[in-house]
Amino acid sequence: MPGDRVSSIDVARHAGVSQSAVSRTFTPGASVGAATRAKVLRAAQALGYEPNALARSLITGRSRIIGLVVSQLDNLFYPTVLEHLSRRLQADGFHLLMFVADEADSDALVENMLQYRVDGIVLGAVTLSSALAQRCTAAGIPVVLFNRVMARRRDSPAVSSVRGDNVRGGRLLAQHLLALGHSRIAFIAGREDSSTNLERERGFVQGLADGARHLFARAVGGYDADQAAEATRALFRSSRKAPDAVFAASDQMALAVIDTLRHQLSVRVPEEVSVVGFDNVPQSSWPAYQLTTFEQPVVPMVEATVTLLLEQIRSGALRSQSLIVRGQLCVRATTRMRTRATSSRFAQPTVPR
Repeated sequence: MPGDRVSSIDVARHAGVSQSAVSRTFTPGASVGAATRAKVLRAAQALGYEPNALARSLITGRSRIIGLVVSQLDNLFYPTVLEHLSRRLQADGFHLLMFVADEADSDALVENMLQYRVDGIVLGAVTLSSALAQRCTAAGIPVVLFNRVMARRRDSPAVSSVRGDNVRGGRLLAQHLLALGHSRIAFIAGREDSSTNLERERGFVQGLADGARHLFARAVGGYDADQAAEATRALFRSSRKAPDAVFAASDQMALAVIDTLRHQLSVRVPEEVSVVGFDNVPQSSWPAYQLTTFEQPVVPMVEATVTLLLEQIRSGALRSQSLIVRGQLCVRATTRMRTRATSSRFAQPTVPR
């Protein structure tokens, strides 16, 4: 009768095939012959049939939904990640269910996510408690931390991680600045409790130590443009001498550093101060910036994340694996060789406010 929803049984009758053949036709990756698929699709179009994903999930026990939790969508790095992750999962017949949370809320959101019967979870820029990770493991749901690592203990659950080469990247950035003759090098940290920030700073400090140098000054920017701008103003008004180079732990902060130096403090970049960042977001190569940075290769990181998830979903065997995806140093126009002329401006101590 009019208004009745067309079912897979109706399609099967119309096409002259079994109901299981209809189901396989609309299940990504399922095996079905070309002739049978064509019959089913013609019948579905003729009848106006739309597959019911929720009903199919009850039958198969799989929702084909991957839960994603992120904390900072205003971070320039994550929209690119979100686009590639969504496209990559769709290619395998999966879809994203996204939540935005602060670090303190991540456990509660993952609890909610489990009620949606997600097949896997990606945590971007947040982590979760060991107890909740154990719950996910017990439920057979694989969890992958993206751009983050979980502290390992003897009883750690089977949670995997995929991240960029933070330590190596920090070291290479330090070596680059030292090779240009910089000696008063400041670091603007991201979130103090972030494993990503800790690794980048550790590599950077190691790189300075390799050149018999240490951090000249340090401030916290919290991966936020406004906080990074304030940190820049503090560094250039409170240091005994101003820095001659700044490493910001993310490109978003580095771009804010450049804008603050140029437009608020009238400091020339790179003529007077070199600035480097981390991530290689699309905006870093814009002509107004041309930021020297270390690349986090988004596409390989997303590919590794999806591969880890789908392997565990399909096999049902959860495991803990930590993958580091190598990036490269991208030298552009915000760093420059240090000379006596460029260092003379900051030769005197700054006047206290």
